[in-house]
Amino acid sequence: MYPRLLKNKIESRIDKGKAIIIIGPRQVGKTTLIESILESKDYLLLNGDDPKQRSLLTEPNTEQIRTILGNYKYVFIDEAQRINGIGLTMKIITDRFKNVQLFASGSSSFDLSNKINETLTGRKWEYQLYPISWEEYENHHGYLFSEQNLENRLLYGFYPDVLNNVGDEITILRNLVTSYLYKDILSFADIRKPEVLDKLVQALALQIGSEVNYSELAQIVNADKNTVSKYIDILEKGYIIFKLGSFSRNVRNEIKTNKKIYFYDNGIRNMVIGNFNPIELRTDKGALWENFLISERVKQNEYKQSLAHIYFWRTKQQQEVDFVEENNGKIFGFEFKWQKKKNQKLPKTFIESY
Repeated sequence: MYPRLLKNKIESRIDKGKAIIIIGPRQVGKTTLIESILESKDYLLLNGDDPKQRSLLTEPNTEQIRTILGNYKYVFIDEAQRINGIGLTMKIITDRFKNVQLFASGSSSFDLSNKINETLTGRKWEYQLYPISWEEYENHHGYLFSEQNLENRLLYGFYPDVLNNVGDEITILRNLVTSYLYKDILSFADIRKPEVLDKLVQALALQIGSEVNYSELAQIVNADKNTVSKYIDILEKGYIIFKLGSFSRNVRNEIKTNKKIYFYDNGIRNMVIGNFNPIELRTDKGALWENFLISERVKQNEYKQSLAHIYFWRTKQQQEVDFVEENNGKIFGFEFKWQKKKNQKLPKTFIESY
């Protein structure tokens, strides 16, 4: 097991009177993390994937909840998003059973967050868990091993099952993509055209690091612009992709509305396009490097609870900064290059303006 950076933060919140909720994609270790926190405690595990347990937890009253909980002081509801009315059930547990510490996990933000946000306002600590981060990887393996495996990580990513099954990475990734990328998202979201979703994911995978145009994407996948926008939103809420908006403050010719799209995990991205060629044979090595670094920064900001806002920057004259971070009024610009280049600098317009 890879020790997770969130573990100490979560442990410091135990028995403070609020529910502790971990959301994120399937198979990133949410259940493993909570069970490792609870391993020395006597706790009740309730599984939203189990039909009988799901029906028990669907809109029970206070006395029914009392019977379910018994004398347990620690309760873990796994895959909570599968349970109808789970927000109200969790609210009752948190409000009425003050000696109970409630934990819950959920696989998709569009499902669980919608169900708990309103009812649990002020009653929860919520954390997002992603695939293993580079910091967690290096803490576990050491600097030398991690550096030696950098190119493998650019190809196969950081899902725990992928890391724990060296030599079988492609099979694991194929199962991940076919099971959670399509089955989960298709079942949770109102997607009427799965073939459009399939084409859209592939189109986005081929455009990482480039600005995306929804009208052009609509032509590629043979759908209208609104469908493309809706499906991209679903993919984002399903933890497949995330968007970077354009940074703009005061330069007249800055691009102000465009978006870039990245994948949370390089392995998932490469599985979508079916390309695991070695780095030296690839034409997209720069895009893989950029996707890796920006996704790692997203993990860092979440785990360190940074308030940073993230963007890219470009002008109409094609001056560009790959990644911009605004934090506490300070602005930082980053350029990502796989090949070393002499005299690499940020654009003069950006430096002078910010």
